[in-house]
Amino acid sequence: MALMSANSSHRMVVGVDGSAGSMAALEWVAHLADLTWSTVEAITTWEWPASYGIALFLPTEYDPAAAADTMLRDAVKIAQDAHPGVAFLPVVVEGHPAPVLTRASRDADLLAVGSRGHGEFAGMLIGSVSEYCTLHAHCPVLVIRDRS
Repeated sequence: MALMSANSSHRMVVGVDGSAGSMAALEWVAHLADLTWSTVEAITTWEWPASYGIALFLPTEYDPAAAADTMLRDAVKIAQDAHPGVAFLPVVVEGHPAPVLTRASRDADLLAVGSRGHGEFAGMLIGSVSEYCTLHAHCPVLVIRDRS
């Protein structure tokens, strides 16, 4: 078995939304990246809330991009502290997570997502984003189920 160099082009993508499932996926991928000298591209997305015809009043200081960035950096810091040898690339993208993660899966060795994120029905075994990714990703997909 050949060893990979630390500057190898191996890349794993993980969707992070702050949910327990996505945090478990980030930890799992960080551990695997530590073993394979892969880079971890941690991606979170954000969208402006839809109001569907109802007036939606948001505080003037409301900044979903900044909130997403803060959440992702906090999550990556936890993973980085546990896996100091792994290179992490935090990425914040405007858009719906399913197509964003699917596009990011091009040329990736693995895409990992939690089984359910925020906003899903609590009783579902798999969320719409993880289902979409398993059907449309360009690489193998790992769906991590939070057991807490």
